Amino acid sequence: MYQGSTEEFLRSPLAKKYEGKVKLIFTSPPFPLNRKKAYGNLVGTKYVKWLADFGPKLRKLLKPNGSIVLELGNAWEQGKPVMSTLALEALLGFRKKGKFLLAQQFVCHNPARLPSPAQWVNVERIRVKDAYTHVWWMSPSERPYANNRNVLRPYSESMLQLLKTQRYNAGRRPSEHKIGATSFLKNNKGAIPSNVLTFSNTTNSDAYHLYCREHGVKLHPARMPIGLAEFFISFLTHPGDLVFDPFAGSNTTGAAAQNLKRRWLSVEANRDYVDSSRGRFVRQKAKSNDSGRVLQGSGVRRQRRRS
Repeated sequence: MYQGSTEEFLRSPLAKKYEGKVKLIFTSPPFPLNRKKAYGNLVGTKYVKWLADFGPKLRKLLKPNGSIVLELGNAWEQGKPVMSTLALEALLGFRKKGKFLLAQQFVCHNPARLPSPAQWVNVERIRVKDAYTHVWWMSPSERPYANNRNVLRPYSESMLQLLKTQRYNAGRRPSEHKIGATSFLKNNKGAIPSNVLTFSNTTNSDAYHLYCREHGVKLHPARMPIGLAEFFISFLTHPGDLVFDPFAGSNTTGAAAQNLKRRWLSVEANRDYVDSSRGRFVRQKAKSNDSGRVLQGSGVRRQRRRS
């Protein structure tokens, strides 16, 4: 993990070493809000240009069959019960400037998310709570590596019963689709997931939280659920592939990659969040033999994992 701005990292000699070697860039950049947050987001139209400028720079790092996945949250107009289109404008600018193809859109639903925006949802009761983020899967090619067999979900009870009895109501449906007599009778060891992913993010007693409390370091205020990173890393990479997160925050992506036996590289500008990210690796820290170094002239520092 490197401490420094993503812009500094991408200008450094190290970034050039990784050109064409990254299988997946998975990241959740600061959201395009119309008000400043503690984690350092840009606001308004400045955000659109800022994110778009990363498109061609990040593309250089990808393998020809690699992917980039961006999680982008919703934004609201300041002081108004009106949604902003900044997230969509930023996405389109990034895609166009980076010359990416859109492989698929996902939605990440958090059923435990607190009601927001509070003024319109809790106080005036004129909106419902905003409980999802968009996740955009893009690639330089039409056919990036992907295998949905790696992300199968457990079968439902009804599907398990169908496989057991080997009988179901075949024939033509009201939609005019004709279902064959054996279409759903093969056990594929799980169900293909949809592009609506559900992850709650409410834990406060995992290794990361405990480490931060014990060492008096600052928690990142906008952590993504690790299951989201694990889903796309499993779906879009092989073990041993390199995964990169240019806006790492508490380094959820790095931890997910290491759990799945992928190599990883992360960049985060905020020293407090880099320090707290060590809590994600407390079980692996004894295995680390990283001496750490400074990239000369770049302002990007590599953080040593301390045992």
